[in-house]
Amino acid sequence: MTTRETKRPFRFAVQSYNAASATEWRERARRAEALGYSALHLADHLAGPGKVVDTTHHPVQSIAAVPAMAMAAEATSTLRVGCRVFCIDYRHPAVLAKEAATLDLLSDGRLELGLGAGWLSAEYEAIGIDFDPARTRIDRLEETVHFLRAHMSGEPLNFKGKYFAVRDYAGLPRPVQRPHPPFMIGGGSRRVLELAARQADIVSLNFNNRSGVIGADGVKSGTADGTAQKIRWIEDAAGPRLPQLDLEIGAYFTFVGEDDGTADSMAQSFGITPEEMRRHPHALFGPPSAIVEELLRRREEYGINYVTVSEPALEPFAPVVAELSGR
Repeated sequence: MTTRETKRPFRFAVQSYNAASATEWRERARRAEALGYSALHLADHLAGPGKVVDTTHHPVQSIAAVPAMAMAAEATSTLRVGCRVFCIDYRHPAVLAKEAATLDLLSDGRLELGLGAGWLSAEYEAIGIDFDPARTRIDRLEETVHFLRAHMSGEPLNFKGKYFAVRDYAGLPRPVQRPHPPFMIGGGSRRVLELAARQADIVSLNFNNRSGVIGADGVKSGTADGTAQKIRWIEDAAGPRLPQLDLEIGAYFTFVGEDDGTADSMAQSFGITPEEMRRHPHALFGPPSAIVEELLRRREEYGINYVTVSEPALEPFAPVVAELSGR
């Protein structure tokens, strides 16, 4: 079985980092729902303007994920909410489990629980958390996944792992979605994607951010060839689970409209060819009809059926959502 044979229905999400007011945030969530997006995602970063952002080129995130997700769920009735993805080192897993289960309960079962091993080393340093080697962080992510399942079972907890232990209580509340909200596990390295293929419901394809900054190295790791390699890792690790998995990707570079040379200039800045840029699985260029064709092609080639765009593309990308959602 390959991803090309599964043809999972298309889903679309929008990811946002900032809001100037409660009114603006509620209206953004309602607009995403009205336009047919299936989910509103946040990220899980803490740093505002300053050295961390300046040196890593990461967008400023002005609002915290958990309360923003709760407010978005309260403002809507069908929109799913999620974090793409929670850094498991920023919270004790028991705290994350209780927050997640509560979000699922109070949203009537609309949580997608995104999990990642962490990668922004400058942010770790800024808040005084040790940035362990990648192998350790990924091992800890896997242990967290096992713990979250145990916590959301409602059974008495006596969990002892390599990195943390919890005992003598049962996890509450029980989530509405059973046995737990869908897990999204994201990353760009082989070990993370193989873990996601074995343990997640949604596999989130990202750059390999081994450099700790957003730039050419990460972009080059997500080209068509790089993504094809990632898909092979996922297929091999998922085995018979593959047809049940959503394959999600962040289309970080989405420009809806006629060709204005944006792809060419971006290609030059990242050190790849214009054709590589236009075919880059994390990029979408062109009018809605061309983007529809490209997404259909990518689903056939890679199996990718779940696409997340950044908040500035919310309105321009809506015709694509209308055309492909559920197909």
